[in-house]
Amino acid sequence: MDPIKDAVKSAAAKIADAAAPPAVPGKPGSGTPTVDEPTTPREPLPPSQEQGTPAPKSPTGASYATPPAANAQQGAYLTTSAGTRLRDTDHSLKAGPRGPILMQDHHFREKITHFDHERIPERVVHARGAGAHGVFTSYGTASALTRARFLQKDVETQVFVRFSTVLGSRGSADTVRDTRGFATKFYTEEGNFDLVGNNMPVFFIQDAIKFPDIVHAAKWHPDREIPQAQSAHDTFWDFVSLHTEAQHHTIWNMSDRGIPRSYRMMEGFGVHTFRLVNEAGETVLVKFHWKPKLGVHSLTWEEAQLAGGVDPDFHRRDLYDAIEAGAFPEWELGVQVFPDTPEETFAGIDLLDPTKIVPEELAEVQPIGRMVLNRTPTNFFAESEQVAFHLGQLPPGIDVTNDPLLQGRLFSYLDTQLTRLAGPNFNQIPINRPHVPVNDMLRDGFHQQAVHAGVAPYRPNSLDEGNPSVDKKDGFVDVPVRIAEAPKIRQNPVSFDDHFSQARLFWLSMSPVEQEHIIRAYSFELGKCYEQAIKERQLRCLARIDPVLCSSVAEALGLPVPAPDGPIAEVTGSPALSQIGHEWPADGRLIGIVADAGADLTAVGSVREAVFAAGMVPLLIAPHGGKLGPLDVQRTFATARSIEFDAILLAAAPPPAPDAVPARDEKAGAPGNGAVDPRVLLLVTEAWRHAKAIGAWDAGADVLAQAGVAGTPGVVTAAGATEALTAVQELLPAHRVWQRFR
Repeated sequence: MDPIKDAVKSAAAKIADAAAPPAVPGKPGSGTPTVDEPTTPREPLPPSQEQGTPAPKSPTGASYATPPAANAQQGAYLTTSAGTRLRDTDHSLKAGPRGPILMQDHHFREKITHFDHERIPERVVHARGAGAHGVFTSYGTASALTRARFLQKDVETQVFVRFSTVLGSRGSADTVRDTRGFATKFYTEEGNFDLVGNNMPVFFIQDAIKFPDIVHAAKWHPDREIPQAQSAHDTFWDFVSLHTEAQHHTIWNMSDRGIPRSYRMMEGFGVHTFRLVNEAGETVLVKFHWKPKLGVHSLTWEEAQLAGGVDPDFHRRDLYDAIEAGAFPEWELGVQVFPDTPEETFAGIDLLDPTKIVPEELAEVQPIGRMVLNRTPTNFFAESEQVAFHLGQLPPGIDVTNDPLLQGRLFSYLDTQLTRLAGPNFNQIPINRPHVPVNDMLRDGFHQQAVHAGVAPYRPNSLDEGNPSVDKKDGFVDVPVRIAEAPKIRQNPVSFDDHFSQARLFWLSMSPVEQEHIIRAYSFELGKCYEQAIKERQLRCLARIDPVLCSSVAEALGLPVPAPDGPIAEVTGSPALSQIGHEWPADGRLIGIVADAGADLTAVGSVREAVFAAGMVPLLIAPHGGKLGPLDVQRTFATARSIEFDAILLAAAPPPAPDAVPARDEKAGAPGNGAVDPRVLLLVTEAWRHAKAIGAWDAGADVLAQAGVAGTPGVVTAAGATEALTAVQELLPAHRVWQRFR
């Protein structure tokens, strides 16, 4: 039994089943609720179609014959944790109806004690995250580089991926400007491999000893615990302006990369340089890249701010709705390959410096496999919260380098789990269990779930007849890299001293639109700082990156433009770093369709079906909920906001609905002449400001005229519904209509 293959086949069958029309994602469970409270006992409901669970493995990696659902609750009746059935869970045991609760109420004590301890410490960083299950299929193109079996041709490996923000707490919003984590756990046949990266290829610091400092500086101020999940404050800019090695990562963060449109449209990077070893013992150095099938795409700054209030779960919802809809997120894993020379440099770039990239124009990214995420968690806490990543979980054929940030992370990730997951047995939690036999001689400790046999958990032994043996042929081997004689010293190599050339490379790689966004981000973030000295110090850093960038931000801050205190690097931009100028599949895009009772609902129904057929998701937006003729309504003028849609189609020019009064919905106070519901005009003008495609037919064309956007780039008026959809589809591969900003 392969639950991933079964899930893919089931989802594919569901999508292909003509008798079952496509459904808009978002159904909260697999059951069908009734208005009245159900009273007939029944077995637990099965998971929803898109859900999966950790593979059925024992704490020591053995396969269970039972299905994954065997780990879920069992039976039709409520019980204690020890299995005793309960007849009442709504009333405490009291001394009479009005008396005090009795100490002997064991059910109350068990229930409330467990509730009191439901929360575990959240991650210090990457607390806000969402995960999904999937499968990785190797192309075999890395087989000459590494002996790792999961990278041999056509090998399929189950994976669990967790995406996250860095700075915010678990309750923060998804769409803040921040670095995103991109961590992948491969359940390989040689043990787990954790590729723990980010959506940016460089890091703030060069040495892990500074990690507490950058996190303390970027997090909220300790006296007030604000601002939440933001870098727009004094301590962050104080740090990065003093630690100029952070300038490269900071400019990435100030770019559109800091606010992704979706986890599905986000690159991932291993950040560090790793070492691969093949069967002959030959080694190369590599950097890992995840390339999204849908391309790299971001929110505009205004969209991100709106989403933080309208839908703080924007990215999480997008990920899970896409999987539920069958638009499975997909990435290619690739590597940049470099000779493993004693200098560990390439084209003059120090490969051990985690604040540097190697431009793809100098070393192409070679695809080595494909990952598809096709199942959502069945239980968020058990899977997304309890998943534990550790860079030291390496299969034979992959090894680390002397990158000083990577070296520190090898300790830090393991150490973190001891507190967060209450002990050393975190790999026995179902989501972390390897899919291969485990015989580790580690014993006891908090939450030990294995029942170890034998009497000799040490080596060598004779009492257990030598078990376990070491594998001298296929076991993990640390590459015998020669360590030169050197003094013990707290110092970086000279090659780490260049802090500005690659920040300038990134700036020069951006299109004019993207450069404007970077200027706006620096201006906003520094404008939120209180101390003038910090603003002036950061302007000095920007002067070393680019004079236009520096002067534009200085003008916004009302400060003089400083002269650079050193040479401005002469570098060539890397076109691969720009998000603009390419075309990508439109799979899973959300199309908002505005209609009312006066629209041609037959045409609207046909457009809905065509959107589904194109692998996208249509959401009908109407004056009220329920039904619009025969069609189900997903959004109303009161609940819809432009941020969730990739394009808008207008089938009507709806007059103001009964709830279009500012006292009931402030959006109804938007400007207008009264002929069209002001919230529809707001929807259209917001979508236009955010450079989204807009199409209209019939009376919908009147909305374009009233909104003042008719005839502008990316706004289509068509003779009919089909023609409007076709024209909008032609605009979607570029993500946005960037011509509006040029």
